[in-house]
Amino acid sequence: MIRLDKRILTHFDFVQPILILPVIFISYSLVSEASDMLANKQLVYFGIGLLAFVFFFLLPIRKMEWLIPTVYWINTILLFSVDIFGVSKLGAQRWLEIPFVHFTLQPSEIMKPAFILMLAYLIKKNPPDIDGYNLKQFLKISFYIILPFILILKEPDLGTALLLIITGYGILFIVGVNKKIWISLIVAMFVATPILYESLHDYQKKRITDFISKDPSYQVKQSIIAIGNGGITGKKADEATQTKFKFLPIATSDFIFAYTVERYGFIGGMSLILLYGFLIAHLLSMNYKLKSDFFAKSVTSGIAILIFIYVSVNIFMTIGFAPVVGIPLPFYSYGGSSFVTFMCLFGILQNLLTFRFDPTYRFVKIKF
Repeated sequence: MIRLDKRILTHFDFVQPILILPVIFISYSLVSEASDMLANKQLVYFGIGLLAFVFFFLLPIRKMEWLIPTVYWINTILLFSVDIFGVSKLGAQRWLEIPFVHFTLQPSEIMKPAFILMLAYLIKKNPPDIDGYNLKQFLKISFYIILPFILILKEPDLGTALLLIITGYGILFIVGVNKKIWISLIVAMFVATPILYESLHDYQKKRITDFISKDPSYQVKQSIIAIGNGGITGKKADEATQTKFKFLPIATSDFIFAYTVERYGFIGGMSLILLYGFLIAHLLSMNYKLKSDFFAKSVTSGIAILIFIYVSVNIFMTIGFAPVVGIPLPFYSYGGSSFVTFMCLFGILQNLLTFRFDPTYRFVKIKF
């Protein structure tokens, strides 16, 4: 039997659930309006996500840090095996099929927690000095960032690959790297941009072409119409014509922000953005409290950056300010992979915050 010491409540960060739970409730109400079947599936995902959160919250992560490199390399092998044994869906080979149960696994999704934990592990083992990481240290950590980036890019999954590489270097930016390295990196990126563009797949080039063209794609056009239809306060469910008559594509997942604005108007859309904004600001503000705890600081920063990228890209995509990519809104878009992944990440984060004054985990008593 697991007994939790009451002192855990004094260190648990209650601000996170206060900001996240309204996002989940609003999402479920919209999905329920669109489809009862999807709503029932979403409840299953909520249950799995909650179990994942509890599991990682109770796991003695700080005592098991030595396992993090093993977990990282196992995920890397899974990513590599996608190219050999992977299952193709919608023109992309991103999944592995588990034998006998006909269940598919997306290694790039489960790589996200392992990726952030690996960077946190490396930074804790070798923290930066006052001037930040030097070139040798920077290149060593960059290896662990670029390796999964290349493997995911080959699937092809440009969106997830860019998510990881931006998150990785975002963590290093917050932790500290010598300024000369960043300047050199920015110059190299500008020089390499034409080469990188030519190496893209045709459908990826088309998304960029659609983005910079005068006329938006059909998906974005319908999304903008839905947003305009919402006005200031939104429309009733029967009057939300873009969603009701299926003009708005993928309304419950990729374009759920447009669905939100059509139902709840500008006020509803801004409220959702503010909830995400407060959550990101709250996570980043924790860096001042964590100070020399580079492990927790890296994980906190990584999750904050990940949420910022997800939210920014998804919303910009729906209003025509970014190419259309399959990046959902955290805790909001319909689907299980993203929701469970973020519940795992926040379970890990709450674990590191709650037990940071108790690395031996004596607050958790397990009796059989």
